[in-house]
Parts: sequence; structure tokens; C-alpha cells
Amino acid sequence: MQKDIDIHMKGGVITERNAGFSTVRIRAPAGILTIEQLRGIAKIAKKYGTGTVHCTTRQTIEIPHVNPALIRKLAKELVKNGTPVGSEKDEIVNIISCPGSERCKFANIDTISLAKKIDAKMFGKEMPVKMRIALSGCPNACTSPMLNEIGIIGRVRPLRREGMCTGCGGCVYYCKENAIRIRNGISELNEEKCVECGMCVTSCSFDILTAEPRHYLITVGGRRGRHPKIGRELLTVQTEDQVLFVIDRIVDWVFRRAWSGRLLSEQLDELHFEKFRAEIIKQVPEAHAVKPGHAPGTA
Repeated sequence: MQKDIDIHMKGGVITERNAGFSTVRIRAPAGILTIEQLRGIAKIAKKYGTGTVHCTTRQTIEIPHVNPALIRKLAKELVKNGTPVGSEKDEIVNIISCPGSERCKFANIDTISLAKKIDAKMFGKEMPVKMRIALSGCPNACTSPMLNEIGIIGRVRPLRREGMCTGCGGCVYYCKENAIRIRNGISELNEEKCVECGMCVTSCSFDILTAEPRHYLITVGGRRGRHPKIGRELLTVQTEDQVLFVIDRIVDWVFRRAWSGRLLSEQLDELHFEKFRAEIIKQVPEAHAVKPGHAPGTA
């Protein structure tokens, strides 16, 4: 009987408006599924649901209209399929990611690989608040990382080789932030406007613009919903291992200090976010602080 209670209490099992049915959400890190897994999901949805699925905003799939009495059997088949029951309540839910450097020409980091590492370490952990984590390969922020409790954004800082610029203006044309101008025949960067997307670097036909090593901006406390709020910038780090370390520290901080019944974004000041920022920066080699209250992509 205890097992029945456990499976029905999982966050991925959602009672529908008609309480006689449940929707079952699966776990799909970064929204990646194999063809075999998709075939398996189709068979399971036909067997236990109505033959339809719903693709969610968190890059996973739900099987709607499931008889609650069949959820244990369905869950076992999902495990065999490599797509177990997911998470939705006050837990760390499905990690989402853009295509990253594997496919996107704008991406600065390998988001999918990192998302899978975060999922393996963090997914499903019970928390006092819901924790959503999103990764974006560049400041275009297609996955809205700054509107998640934890956001990771890949960035690069452009560097110009002194004495080499031809003043062609290609970088000016491609910069969406109007952060570059040609002055006295040389490109000039306004760092207050630059969001470190790297588009000017890739657009330079003469390879005069280079970049510092790719880095990861980590934000905390964003939220969607009826009152969306941009998360606060915590710090930037240089490696995937540092990202994993910082996320582990954030999760531990929230787990130990946050109150249930309120969104994380509503508690940051009470949780002494600035003090936590100062502490974490000391713990991470090569980490860089950002301006307090600085919103991602703004001066």
C-alpha cells in the first residue's frame, strides 16, 4: 500500500480537472528523447491513456487521461522505456536547454551535455519550493533562463587586436545592442551596452575580433507566471565543474533556508542573497562578481 501512495504522490503525477483521471509527466533531460523512447511513449500512451500526448513548456511529454488505478503499471513501463515519471511539485523539475553549441550557430557553450549532468545530480530532489533550472547557450536566452529559479547563460567577452582593425563595420552591423561604433577608422566597444553574446566575434571577416574563454553567467530567483520576475545575477564562472559546484551550493542554500508556500523570488532578501553571493564567490576560483541587482543583458 505504501508503494501506491508513493507513486501517486510523485510530482509527475498530476490530478486533472476531472479528478477521476491523472496526467503523467515524464522525465526528459534537456528535452532529448531517442526514436526508440518516442515509440515506447506512443505505445504506453495508447495503452494507458487516450492515444495522445502533450508536449510541455519544460521540454518533456505528458500522458493525459490516465486511470489512477493503472499508474503503478504505467510507471514501471516508463522506467523500462528509459523515460521515468517526472517531477512538477516542490522539487527540482525537468532541466531544460536550448540546442547549444551542438547545433546552434549563436551558442557559446555545450548546454545539452551540461543539462544532462545537472539532471543526473539534481533531478527530483525534494525542496521547500519548486526549483526550475534552464540553460541557454547565449544571451538570446531562448529558454528564458532568467525567468527560472536557476538560470545558466553562455557568454563571451570580445577582444580587439590592437592595430589590426580595418574599420569595415561588419561588427557594427551585426551587433544588436548598438554597442559598437567605428571611430577614427577603428571599431570601439561600449562595454556598458555589450551583453557578451559573441556575435561580433563570429561576424568579423578578418578574425581581428577574438574572445576571452567562454564563461557561464548564473542567475537566481527568476519566475514566470502571472507576475514574472527576472532573476538576479549571482556570478560568472569558467568551467562546467564550477557550474555544477555553484548549483549544488544554491540548492543546498535554498533547501536549508527557504520557506514553503512562497516562491523563491519572494524570499531572496530574507534569505540574505547578497551575503550568499559574497560567500560563494570566495569558494569558486576565477569566479567574477556582477553588479548587485543587475539584470541579465542590461547595463
